[in-house]
Amino acid sequence: MTVKSSFAPSLALALAGLATPFVPVGSAEAQTLRVASTSIRDTLSVAMNRAVVVDSDTPFVELSIANPGIADISTLSDRSIYVLGKAPGRTTLTILGANGELIANVEVQVTPDVAEFRERLRQILPSENIEVRTANDGIVMSGVVTSAARMDAALQLAERYAPGRVSNLMSVGGSQQVMLQVRFSEVQRTAAQNLAASLAVGGGGNVLGSGGFSTAAAATAALGGSVSPTGADRQGVLSGGFTIGSVQFQVMLEALESNGLARTLSEPSLTALSGQEAHFLAGGEIPVPVVGSSGSVSIDYRPFGVELTFTPVVGNDSQINLTMDASVSSLDASNGVSTGGVTVPAFRRRQTSTTVELHDGESFAIAGLLQDDFQGNIDQVPWLGDLPVLGALFRSTNYQRSQSELMIFVTAHLVTPTRSDALILPTDRIRPPSERELFLNGRITGASGGAGEVARQDFRGGYGYVME
Repeated sequence: MTVKSSFAPSLALALAGLATPFVPVGSAEAQTLRVASTSIRDTLSVAMNRAVVVDSDTPFVELSIANPGIADISTLSDRSIYVLGKAPGRTTLTILGANGELIANVEVQVTPDVAEFRERLRQILPSENIEVRTANDGIVMSGVVTSAARMDAALQLAERYAPGRVSNLMSVGGSQQVMLQVRFSEVQRTAAQNLAASLAVGGGGNVLGSGGFSTAAAATAALGGSVSPTGADRQGVLSGGFTIGSVQFQVMLEALESNGLARTLSEPSLTALSGQEAHFLAGGEIPVPVVGSSGSVSIDYRPFGVELTFTPVVGNDSQINLTMDASVSSLDASNGVSTGGVTVPAFRRRQTSTTVELHDGESFAIAGLLQDDFQGNIDQVPWLGDLPVLGALFRSTNYQRSQSELMIFVTAHLVTPTRSDALILPTDRIRPPSERELFLNGRITGASGGAGEVARQDFRGGYGYVME
């Protein structure tokens, strides 16, 4: 027994998995099964929630479906069968004749409605080249999309038509690796001025002092000729003594002015794949003793220096979404803590955490800090320090000012790997010296190298990656 089609175009469409929407019987799609000899078995494809009409040249008296949950059937006449797809899967339709003979065994395959899915996909993502196929009871998607975000959108749409049965064979085209260049720029300026006067007066066994000679012991020592500056720095100190009658005087003037400037510049570069986290640390780790609950002491290492952690996501039109943490930390011995005979320094830390969006080659200033600290202090003897001119001998003035400015700039680039022979390393410019150059000429580098040549070179370039 074989299967033949009396309405070839309709049968071809059905076997290709293309079914018409649910329509009245008169306009439904028809397929004809013709009995030639013995039993017959063929495959009928029906889209889920859609129906087809199958016509047979041989009248039948009995129909049965193996799994009514997958497909539902009803008779329109003794030669027409109405088949409705209910759920993805395969089942068997059995057709029997008047004497119980087997007319046909038809395998009914219900597939997701990919025709509607293709239409919605073209409406939502018109510029993407995505191919959609059915496989058993699921959907297979293949092709090349322009970004990971559009791939996720296509997969979310497919899940609505075949929940949990979507196979993703799509790939993301274009550059999906992001190189992040971060510039940490910090300037610290300090200025301090100190003008102090110390006076010791003694006579008749009584002493009086101010400033650095404010105590009786210090005033007595100063009158005896033992004069020492009050500050740690001994520069700018002038002292002298004189006697009027039985009254002895000792005067010490201290003047100090200091200016400091510190400049910090760090430019780390780090590359990561779209959606993956990357971490960078240029600095070190310091051991810190930690006392446990039982009293035991363990060592914990705390990092310091320039730290950078970021996660890039390449979106539509090469737009880069960056979630990043950046920090600059240094040791601060002035605020350290001593415990158990061990001094642990404190940390000065400037940190920022943010999320920004930018395109290839664009830059952002993600953090800026301008700090200005001022401190002034005047110590004087009551009433005497307010006297004109002479009051300066009973007064000490201290002035300190500290300014710091920190800026963090971020530049993102889409990059692709390069050939190894195109890489340039800083060590390629330094050649070890020969024995003659080392012992006879006193050179620590070869004739073609040297610090002067290295200083003239530009170390910036595509080390490992090439920017597009």
